[in-house]
Amino acid sequence: MGPTETVTGERAEVLQSLAKQRYFLRYTVRDLSDEQAAKHTTASELCLGGLIKHVTLVERQWMSFILNGAPAMSFDEASASAWTDGFRMLAGETLAGLLEQYEQTASRTDELVAVLADLDAAHPLPEAPWFERGAQWSARRVLLHVIAETAQHCGHADIIRESLDGAKSMG
Repeated sequence: MGPTETVTGERAEVLQSLAKQRYFLRYTVRDLSDEQAAKHTTASELCLGGLIKHVTLVERQWMSFILNGAPAMSFDEASASAWTDGFRMLAGETLAGLLEQYEQTASRTDELVAVLADLDAAHPLPEAPWFERGAQWSARRVLLHVIAETAQHCGHADIIRESLDGAKSMG
């Protein structure tokens, strides 16, 4: 039995909520080729493979923040290019590979939630225009943010998929 199989209470609810959003995101890319996953079907520059990649990177970064604080969120010229590339499928990337990376990240997150000593443990956010100055986020707040971000991108993915071939995640 793995560590997440014994999680109860608030942690179980957080993991169940995150699992539901992850499921919808993965379900939205079902039965797609790599070419379809890389296609831009709306006015947005987003593609389905890029959304999987982005959500993976963001979840990984926030879990690193829970463990290491603001240095995990550092941003410089090199990371700016990686950030932009994190929204698209690059040459040689496959949807299957991106989904595998997402699954690995999800497993690490689930294990962290199961063993984290205190969901109230907090770190100051890095200085950035999109963060409240001087704010601190607890592990709990970070996890709620990851759930919200994943849900938001599920909506983006659903619109992109429907524009691609008419398939819908819900309804």
